[in-house]
Amino acid sequence: MSANPSRKSVIFLVIILTSIIFLFILNISLGSVSIPPVQVVKALFGLGVDRVTWTNIIMQFRIPKAIAALLVGSGLGICGLLMQTLFRNPLADPFILGINAGASLGVALSILAGMWLGIILTQAGIAGSWILTISATSGALIVMLIVLTVSARIRDTMSLLIIGLMIGSGTSAIVSILQFYSKAESIQAYVIWSFGSLGGLTWKEHLVFIPVLLTGIFFSWLMAKPLNALLLGDPYAESLGVNIKRTRLKIIIITSLLSGTITAFCGPIAFIGIAVPHITRLLFKTSDHRYLLPLVGATGAAIMLCCDIIAQMPGNEFTLPINAVTSILGAPLVIWIVFRRQDITSSFS
Repeated sequence: MSANPSRKSVIFLVIILTSIIFLFILNISLGSVSIPPVQVVKALFGLGVDRVTWTNIIMQFRIPKAIAALLVGSGLGICGLLMQTLFRNPLADPFILGINAGASLGVALSILAGMWLGIILTQAGIAGSWILTISATSGALIVMLIVLTVSARIRDTMSLLIIGLMIGSGTSAIVSILQFYSKAESIQAYVIWSFGSLGGLTWKEHLVFIPVLLTGIFFSWLMAKPLNALLLGDPYAESLGVNIKRTRLKIIIITSLLSGTITAFCGPIAFIGIAVPHITRLLFKTSDHRYLLPLVGATGAAIMLCCDIIAQMPGNEFTLPINAVTSILGAPLVIWIVFRRQDITSSFS
């Protein structure tokens, strides 16, 4: 596998970037109310739109959702790449350390353990749309602190992987117990949250979501050189002057920041994190993280926009769970990649 993208890979990059623009406009155009793409372009450039209702739909609902798709796809793809490189495991994903399980536990405690938490937050002046977000963020933060504490004490990366998996299993067990003792209405509310959604973010929530995601993505790009060194093994990385412990902590913090924020605001979203890095390597034929990190971000954004378009079921008032779409499309794609490239683990050894 070459270190630098070939001319063919540059063509793929141009296609992906063009596709992002096209899919972004198409995503805004489609839905229960179809809006001509020309009108969408006018709205994006601040020009007059023919109907006032179209302007409201585009500006208040469609654009926030499309931006969420861009950032979620990019963030999860980069998280997956970071985890696969850290553990040198092609099956690693953004949630392998149990961050999403912690967020799920926070939401489960909020929904399934009674309405007392919602009442407390409401009395504190917190709007209902923020209750689940705060609950999920709190759960993800607690798990992240546990993982960071463990990471500072142990040196073996594989031991950290096992501990992360056990934390995820433990929190999932607690959620199952809460579901067993909860009412049907509460279970339904939790299940709906677990489906994942990009349409719940308003501009007020984006004031938090966008800066956090962009910060995490920016700092991930600064990790390109240490990540390249980790691919060659810890001893070689140390010989190049890489502080393994510090680098591992930085990777965990960035991944926790990105995946925890995405899960808190949009729910758990599967497939993107594990598959996008492999798709990007297949298209661009490179293992150099100086190129992979931005390429994975762009590819993830395009795929997430595509999945959201499918989830909208154009011409239908209903929206499919985004998790169902990403999994249905992703599972066969990953299987195909594995069969096509049985040397897929070569990038991690």
